[in-house]
Amino acid sequence: MRLSFFMPEPITARSATFCLLLLSSITTSGAAVASDSAVDMRSISLQQAVIKTIEHNPNLRAFDFQLQAQQGRVQQAGLAPSPELTFELENVLGTGNNQGLDSAQATLSIGWVLERGVRQHTIDAARAGASLIEVEADIQQLDAAAETARLYLFSLAHQAREVNIDKTIQLAEETVQSVRKRVKAGKTPKAELSRAQAELARRKLEREDIEHELLSANRRLAAQWGETTPTFSRVEGDITQLPQVASFETLKSQLPQNPEFTRLVSDQLLKKAQLQLAQARDKPSWRVNAGIRHSNEGDDQSLVAGFSIPFGKNTRNPGRIAAARANLVKTSHDEQAVRIRIETALYVMVEELQHSLHVIEAVRGEIIPPLEQALSETRRAYRLGRYSYLELRSVQAELLDAQNTLVEASIDAHRNIIEIERLTGVRMAQPKRSNP
Repeated sequence: MRLSFFMPEPITARSATFCLLLLSSITTSGAAVASDSAVDMRSISLQQAVIKTIEHNPNLRAFDFQLQAQQGRVQQAGLAPSPELTFELENVLGTGNNQGLDSAQATLSIGWVLERGVRQHTIDAARAGASLIEVEADIQQLDAAAETARLYLFSLAHQAREVNIDKTIQLAEETVQSVRKRVKAGKTPKAELSRAQAELARRKLEREDIEHELLSANRRLAAQWGETTPTFSRVEGDITQLPQVASFETLKSQLPQNPEFTRLVSDQLLKKAQLQLAQARDKPSWRVNAGIRHSNEGDDQSLVAGFSIPFGKNTRNPGRIAAARANLVKTSHDEQAVRIRIETALYVMVEELQHSLHVIEAVRGEIIPPLEQALSETRRAYRLGRYSYLELRSVQAELLDAQNTLVEASIDAHRNIIEIERLTGVRMAQPKRSNP
């Protein structure tokens, strides 16, 4: 049967970036992740973990200050140059008629710089820089949320392995009891009991290893929101519950929502604003002034006015213009390179996900059920003395290996789901319920 997605839901910017990682494929299912003795333990959901990360991750706080700094640059860019007050005193302390102050002329004037559009282009460049910082902040939020989802998956995976090893230990204990009865009845060599007991001890050591790995995984997860001591004992979810999968073409159509493309668009706007600013600054600044002149000789006043225009070469900013133009062209080539890289990565991930789902379906439907039936019949035959311990142990090992394969394939599938969501910028559809 061909699997397909419902249409993915787009994720809006900034305020909802973290929603991307609230994987609908990892839903609460206590029976699948915890034993009865763990029901009262403190637990945390993926949604809670992501929200905590967005609100308290230490690495995300720096962008608030960067944005404040850039907003200050926007404010500064909007300030016009201050007018210049000039006072001139002429025809004083000279010779002849210009001795003393009798012929003095005093001029008080105010001058302005005509910016000729430079200020607006400076404001546009500063605002484009602020937009780019906001996009970078969104991407960092998304990366932090994705990393939280990955670490959450590690904890969930160790819990699933813990459930599997508990089943293995229970099976090993039952085997020890069965072998002990046959040894007492004189139907089985005592060496078989020793081997069964050694197998039980080995499985208990494996469980201890998983317990340590789970504690470490929970500690790394809690560090995402700044906790050095986790306030939870377990994570919620069912590792074997997976969503339906879209075709590569369906997911490919969602790639424009990838945050890296948003960053490229913002960067392109910034480079364009910088080019326009460099071109505006290429025009020489004009200065105008106006004022009042007082002449002691005759006690007269008069208005004065003037302007100044630099002359020389028409182009005064060729290097900055060339650099800004090259940077703008570079963004177009960057977009093409990013598109090829992301599309290739998406194809590989979709193929890996499809393979994991195929493995899961085959193991769950075609391998585990007959092995469970085989184990039941082998145990019955062993009790009747028809099969040896070696044959019983072989069937047990095959079943345990299949159960572990199911868990590991589920982990691989979820890992690829997280990366696909991160790559496409969309949330996966509602999960397809696992077979009971």
